Amino acid sequence: QVQLVESGGGLVQAGGSLRLSCAASGIIFSVASMSWYRQAPGKQRELVATISGTYSTNYADSVKGRFTISRDNVQSTVDLQMNSLKPEDTAVYYCRVWVGMDYWGKGTLVTVSS
Repeated sequence: QVQLVESGGGLVQAGGSLRLSCAASGIIFSVASMSWYRQAPGKQRELVATISGTYSTNYADSVKGRFTISRDNVQSTVDLQMNSLKPEDTAVYYCRVWVGMDYWGKGTLVTVSS
């Protein structure tokens, strides 16, 4: 079965950095487009970044220039490097893949203090 497991969340001060990782199993990872989403308290879940199987990337305007998505097809992981963090980046971050249906991880909490 498909499993996505996120890690790397935590508490960081504004201006700091965190690196999230998502370990995937049960899929042909090298061809899968992988995405990071986030959901802040009281808000809808939103797309943060996507990386395709050909390493093409897309970012939400709010994170461009600060976040970088990358993938390791040997380890079947997708990472999100987050720099210059802001309090408004506080959210639960989810890994997502679509392979015939949507699969989501359970999320990892990122809290940015001002």
